Amino acid sequence: MSATMSLPIPSAVGSLEGYVQTVNRFPILSQEDEMALAMRFKTENDLDAARELVLSHLRVVVSVARGYAGYGLPQADLIQEGNIGLMKAVKRYDPDRGVRLVSFALHWIRAEIHEFVIRNWRLVKIATTKSQRKLFFNLRSMKKGLEPLKPQQIREIAQQLNVSEHDVADMEARFAGHEVALEPAIGEDDESYAPIQYLADNEEHEPSHILETAEREQLQTSGLENALACLDERSRRIVEARWLCDEGSAATLHDLAAEFNVSAERIRQIEQKAMSQMHALLALPAAV
Repeated sequence: MSATMSLPIPSAVGSLEGYVQTVNRFPILSQEDEMALAMRFKTENDLDAARELVLSHLRVVVSVARGYAGYGLPQADLIQEGNIGLMKAVKRYDPDRGVRLVSFALHWIRAEIHEFVIRNWRLVKIATTKSQRKLFFNLRSMKKGLEPLKPQQIREIAQQLNVSEHDVADMEARFAGHEVALEPAIGEDDESYAPIQYLADNEEHEPSHILETAEREQLQTSGLENALACLDERSRRIVEARWLCDEGSAATLHDLAAEFNVSAERIRQIEQKAMSQMHALLALPAAV
């Protein structure tokens, strides 16, 4: 049994700095060791092998999670969601394909973090103007692939939706997280996990993975619309007036109280119940 196996899986709940220091102590596996562990898990269902694969890639999750810091969500929560994606990747990883686990796992890590961000952030922050809401609901379905939009594509989408090219580029950037340097910065140690070390050849991407990603993103895009549609007319009006209007024009509780001829406290209660219903619907796990 390796020294790694004697260590418990760390939790990001608590000292984040301590967690990062802990995961950075787990050694990076060589390709031969990684393939051997993956084969043991695949053929023998060796959970110890799976555990070592997970532990050796926790630092990758931390790196990816940092790219979503701008959404205002707890970094620890982002890391925990990314760890779930990593475990899903280890379960589905096929060493016979000859691709490094990190290349395969990046999709699953980002997917879990992205879904968490969408569930917990989009209601009040990602779409604050009419043009942004229009882009939020349509941008993913209008993209022809998973690659970043080219200038011509940005112009075409902006014309179709009657929004500015800047808004199209900005919304795509919000969905994508942030850019990561391809090579490690000068002065980083040998254990740095820059993308240049694990980028996969595009030819290795299977159609099934691309289709699964497209389906997941479509479900996320339609989630808010579906959640709003499940509310009664009054609740939907209150949520839209309070949270989904143009920036600076949100209605107050007293404004809506006058509109519906009830007390401001009653409006607050309806709003709270409606938001709880929507959060519950958005939190339903998408089919994997």
